[in-house]
Amino acid sequence: MSTSPDAPRSCCASPNRVVAAPSNPVKSWSTRYFAAVTILAVFWWLAYTYILPTSNWLVFKLFGFSPDSHAGLSLEFFIYDTVKILLLLVLLIYAIAWIRASMNMERVRDYLAGKRRGVGYFLGASFGAATPFCSCSSIPLFLGFTTARIPVGITMSFLITSPLINEIAVVLLWGILGWKFAVIYVAIGMAAGIIGGFVMDGLKAGRWFQPFILEIIQKTPAHQQNTNDVAEVKKLTVQQRHDFAYSETTSIFKRVWKWVFIGVGIGAALHGFVPDNWFAENLGAGEWWSVPVSVLVGIPLYSNVTGIIPIMESLLFKGLPVGTTMAFCMSAVAASLPEVMMLRQIMTFKLQAAFIGYLWVVFTLVGWLFNIVGPHIL
Repeated sequence: MSTSPDAPRSCCASPNRVVAAPSNPVKSWSTRYFAAVTILAVFWWLAYTYILPTSNWLVFKLFGFSPDSHAGLSLEFFIYDTVKILLLLVLLIYAIAWIRASMNMERVRDYLAGKRRGVGYFLGASFGAATPFCSCSSIPLFLGFTTARIPVGITMSFLITSPLINEIAVVLLWGILGWKFAVIYVAIGMAAGIIGGFVMDGLKAGRWFQPFILEIIQKTPAHQQNTNDVAEVKKLTVQQRHDFAYSETTSIFKRVWKWVFIGVGIGAALHGFVPDNWFAENLGAGEWWSVPVSVLVGIPLYSNVTGIIPIMESLLFKGLPVGTTMAFCMSAVAASLPEVMMLRQIMTFKLQAAFIGYLWVVFTLVGWLFNIVGPHIL
């Protein structure tokens, strides 16, 4: 039945009634997501900040180990480094994958792979010098760069330089051994990273990653499509980016976490047992073979660059030649056994052999050079 325009309105009808707009499920999910991320970021920051005091309290207060005991120092080191690396692994892999899902990584890769490759090596080495990570803590970021299809030489420049240099180490070196030693050490660390990038790209080392890494690299993200041979980026929702990043993080974490425990466990077992008297007594004569031997002996040990500097000072004070000392300490920092074990899950034997072989050659040459010229310039 029709109603005339002049007919009176029903008493239940309201001419000013506001109809609620339908809720936007995408926007609602995104709001909840960013709220959860904010809360988790706070918890992550608190956990990362209090790793050291918590591990110290657990080992020396709760478990009752003596602060001077080798077992206590090793256990504290194991707890601290394992938690730190796992926290970094989750955060960095997730963050880089999330960004990667939102960016046209083809353009980034093409930019770094073209005529600016040399600039890329320098940027990779510089970023490595700016990150205060030890060799094992550098691996999560290295993994993120690799899966983001950054050229292997640039990622290797980062991996080589990151454990060798940081701002705290520069300050300590300057204060303990003088500004000349600090400047030379930084220059050598940067050069090792940049040259290493050239070498790895020259060897086409990217083909020597483990199959699951190659599969991730070769996988075209769902947000990319080719139109007229030009990669275009589709705008993804926050949930799609999260799904992509979460999938990649869990996949990598499941493969790597146990090797973090094993690698850091071996490093922790050796931590606190650095036989500096043995080095001074057996490698202090300055024989040519003492440098390559010191590099090989340094590999099983595990320290960050900040922790190795007091050992460097002690070795120099006890008479170990400056070149031998530098070669040993750089090897312990940049080519530790825990790092080698973790990288084995990412790299094939060929890539690991090329990586370790390059470091061994470079550190040996540095040691020989500074045993000859070091006393005259330092």
